[in-house]
Amino acid sequence: MLEFNELIKAVSGKLVGSYKGKRVLGLSIDTRSLTPGQAFIAVKGKNFDGHCFINEAIKKGASCLIVKKAPDCRRARFSPACFIEVADTIKALGDIARSLREKFNTPVIAVTGSNGKTTAKEMIAWVLSASFKVLKNEGTKNNHIGLPLALLGLDSSYDFAVLELGTNHPGEIANLARICSPNMSIITNVGQSHLEAFKNLRGVFTEKISLLRHLKSPGIAVLNGDNAFLSRAAVIRARKSAIFTYGMDHPADFSVSNLAFKGLRLNFLVNKKYRFSLNSPGLFNAYNALAAIAVGRLAGLKYRDIAGRLASFVFPRGRLNLIERGSVKFIDDTYNSNPNSLEQALRTLSAIRVKGRKIFVMGDMLELGLRRELFHRRAGVVIARSCDALIGVGKLSIEAAAQARKSGLERANMFTCDNAAEARDILFNRICAGSDDIVLVKGSRSMKMEEVFR
Repeated sequence: MLEFNELIKAVSGKLVGSYKGKRVLGLSIDTRSLTPGQAFIAVKGKNFDGHCFINEAIKKGASCLIVKKAPDCRRARFSPACFIEVADTIKALGDIARSLREKFNTPVIAVTGSNGKTTAKEMIAWVLSASFKVLKNEGTKNNHIGLPLALLGLDSSYDFAVLELGTNHPGEIANLARICSPNMSIITNVGQSHLEAFKNLRGVFTEKISLLRHLKSPGIAVLNGDNAFLSRAAVIRARKSAIFTYGMDHPADFSVSNLAFKGLRLNFLVNKKYRFSLNSPGLFNAYNALAAIAVGRLAGLKYRDIAGRLASFVFPRGRLNLIERGSVKFIDDTYNSNPNSLEQALRTLSAIRVKGRKIFVMGDMLELGLRRELFHRRAGVVIARSCDALIGVGKLSIEAAAQARKSGLERANMFTCDNAAEARDILFNRICAGSDDIVLVKGSRSMKMEEVFR
């Protein structure tokens, strides 16, 4: 529930018409879910424009409409309505969310990074929710629309808000951080993602680290100390923020040791003393767990309670999930792919012990800019030493397959095709995957690699 005067002030808007009440009963950008009394924000996206649904919003009882230009009600097919005109409706959505966030003292925890941010966000929320009421953005709704919509759910009943911040263009992290004003930030890593926009790792680093400039008191940063860029950031920011680091390769406030598999569960020690276990074959999920452990400890939770909570954590779909289709075991890592996450997935495949073959179904890695072929050739070297058979899906994966052949993978165990449906046919009818094998499936989101399972 929002005060109407606060709404106008937040968006610096111009009122067209008159508003009969004092409050609005929430906000909506979708007439399909809009309920009477809510304000409707006419957001324009790639595939839709909310201004096309003004009539529908009024019919469904919108209390007011936030638009770029109010229609002429004298010529419209609806009765006069209350409008608020703004220069940019997406910015208005963020401004409203920011205004609401400033009304409450609820600690906000912001999570970003090239890889692992969704899993880390979910782990942090899962750990905290055992003892606190936690608001989070669902799934990967982490952009300039999804994050504000999540933040609009904030009220005084919440103890924490855990928000994932995503980006694929410069300036987006700073804008999202401006909206949510975090008290604590977690950066999981800086890696080779969205290079078409960021050009190189320095550009990715500049984007991610902008999160720290928007921290509000007490200004806590939790950083992956094993990442070369972030370890440097910790030194730079040490005098201005409370910095905590985590890792396994370098000294850190929260460190992992004794990594081992028990079946397909990952076991490890934290700070050489506290035992943890995850229902995951992914070695790098120890890093995501460390981020959650650090936040849990900073929130006052005991190691024992955090360990119990993480032991039952269910990993998000498409992120190194173990699934079975018929008698075949799969590692489902189909959510997305970039050079760093691909290397980690192949490390996981290498570490798993199986009686049969290790098979990799690889979709193209996209948005890598001018070096995309080079990144795929580099992947081919790692593939050759990590698996027994390869199915490359897409034009770029042909580069990986060619390099894997040069690096020692037998030609008879290599296949290439155009799409995931063809890969599925090769997997079951030519490679003939069986119950003793394990199959890793991974590729960029638009490659739709999950169709291999269907």
